[in-house]
Amino acid sequence: MSTGKVKQILLLTDGCSNQGEDPSSVASYAREKGITVNVIGILEEGAAQNHGMREVEEIAMAGGGVSQVVYANQLARTVQMVTRQAMTQTLHGVVHKELQQILGQNREMEDLPPDKRGEVMEVVDELGETVDLEILILVDTSASMKSKLPMVKEALDDLSISLTSRSGNNRFSLYLFPGKRNDAEKVISWTPRLSSLQDAFSRIKMGGVTPTGPALKAALSSFEKDGRKKRLLGDGEDGVFIEESGT
Repeated sequence: MSTGKVKQILLLTDGCSNQGEDPSSVASYAREKGITVNVIGILEEGAAQNHGMREVEEIAMAGGGVSQVVYANQLARTVQMVTRQAMTQTLHGVVHKELQQILGQNREMEDLPPDKRGEVMEVVDELGETVDLEILILVDTSASMKSKLPMVKEALDDLSISLTSRSGNNRFSLYLFPGKRNDAEKVISWTPRLSSLQDAFSRIKMGGVTPTGPALKAALSSFEKDGRKKRLLGDGEDGVFIEESGT
């Protein structure tokens, strides 16, 4: 399993989607494909939670991921926390399903003796450092996000740096929505470091609409690759596709 790959979409937004299909439905489809959708809702200081923040929770729930609502000045720490938490949650699901095959469907990890549970947790922690990680970052650039973008850039810089100590490979891609001509625009192709963020963010033109559902669909297409062997670890809602190396 150390040669596996965990795939995430990290959506950063501050408001309701108002164009295209339901983003929760697209997130649910992503989950079926083994791609976790995590969402960070960004508030202005002093702002109250609203319908847009409820949507944040609904998208993450449908995508099997983690949701967090934060003020913009807390963003850098939150991006790292959500990414790590979602990766651990995914790996817990994989290990849990494999344990059920060993222990039987009616037994849980809590049924193990404390020392055995500790060993399982050590396995999850080790996988968190060794598994390959792909994160597609999807940033809302609608007009209301303009003041928050400098903090988004700082948070993504910190994320890239914070994950360099892992022994597993990291790859990032960056999409912005709405795009200049389409619902979403790829501005950074898959790369191990987000070193070109400055140039990408300097070329942003803020838009008025928020096509979150179509943007998630565009993000999903970036994960589609030919000639790779896939297998499903676990089944049902908590199943996850791990992409294996090799032909």
